[in-house]
Amino acid sequence: MSATGSPGPHHLVATRPAAAKAIRARQGFFSRFRMMGAVGLKMMFHSKLKLIGTLLGVVFAVVLSNQQAGTFLGLIYKNVMFVRNTDCDLWIMPRSTEVVGPGKLSTSALSQALVTKGVADAAPILIGGANVLLPNGGFQQVTLVGTKYPNYRGGPWNIVAGDRGALARPDTLIFEDSERELLGGLNLGSVREVNGRRVVVGGFTWGLIPFGPSYAFADFEVARELLKTPQDEVAFILVKLKPGADAAAVKDELSRNLPDAKVFDRKDFEASVLKFILTKTAIGITFGTSTVFGLIVGFVIVSLSMFSAVVDNIREFGTLKAIGVTNLDLSMLLFVQSVAYALLGSLVGLSLVAQMAKGIRSAKLALNTPPQLTLGTVVVMIIMCVFASSLALLRLRKVEPAMVFR
Repeated sequence: MSATGSPGPHHLVATRPAAAKAIRARQGFFSRFRMMGAVGLKMMFHSKLKLIGTLLGVVFAVVLSNQQAGTFLGLIYKNVMFVRNTDCDLWIMPRSTEVVGPGKLSTSALSQALVTKGVADAAPILIGGANVLLPNGGFQQVTLVGTKYPNYRGGPWNIVAGDRGALARPDTLIFEDSERELLGGLNLGSVREVNGRRVVVGGFTWGLIPFGPSYAFADFEVARELLKTPQDEVAFILVKLKPGADAAAVKDELSRNLPDAKVFDRKDFEASVLKFILTKTAIGITFGTSTVFGLIVGFVIVSLSMFSAVVDNIREFGTLKAIGVTNLDLSMLLFVQSVAYALLGSLVGLSLVAQMAKGIRSAKLALNTPPQLTLGTVVVMIIMCVFASSLALLRLRKVEPAMVFR
């Protein structure tokens, strides 16, 4: 202190840190994220009409993409359901086989399979087209499957009337329930002529309609006579392994001992059928393209909706910039909004898809919406909305804070 009692220069310097404490430092990233997220949600729900409009865009994208993807997966399942529902571990088939269908495989392969180490059982099946004579004189085609007593490893499954044991009765077949009227009003005990031979209806399945005529099941020997298959031929051989047997080792041994056949496990055969469907049929091209197109249309709708929501609130964003909000802060705000739109839109859209799936479910076609598709939809919608909001951010970067004073 000077002689006059006034503070000296050293005293003034000592008081500066105390004054600096009054100036608050900029908040950390997570604090700013929570704050901007809260502001973004309040802006979302402030205008109900704008909220509904943007959500409708997301909902439309969810419904459109899931309808296409669900139909596509439903058709895929129709073509692989036989592989998935057979009671076996390995398939033995002719080398030229690509899908489940008619085939010519020597019965010597069956004998070889039965004596292979690790094999508990091997059963042949027959598959071929058959004509059912209708009461009015016309014909209706079915895909006849001959399956071996007593295990009936080749089906039937999804039985809604009767049981597998009916196939043990003479000249008895099990037909598809959804085609009863198409086959002339079938009932249990009805008599029809199949490939020139009278048979009795012993039961019904539901939903066993591949990409072609529905499946009908008969005992192996009955099917052999109906299809006029030589005694030394089968279509496929279904192999059941002993508990604890090494599937890969058994498969390799069968492949070595059967050079004129190929051996697949269930997973590999299903993959082979799937590859054939996607690359050599119209299903993969038509519905695969439709699914991608649905996602593109959905993305365009979501992008326009998100961009419109930003433009409609451009003055509010300008106000935020005027009070010191940075572009990074705005990106946080838009990120929270986009995730919220994606989650809410997915919830509503997936609920509508579930109701749609129930409404159009039939034996011939059903929307297949597995949990993976549901989870994937949510993830894709979040990515789409975040990407769309990033396009809107490009517009916000050009917003001048002074615009709010004009």
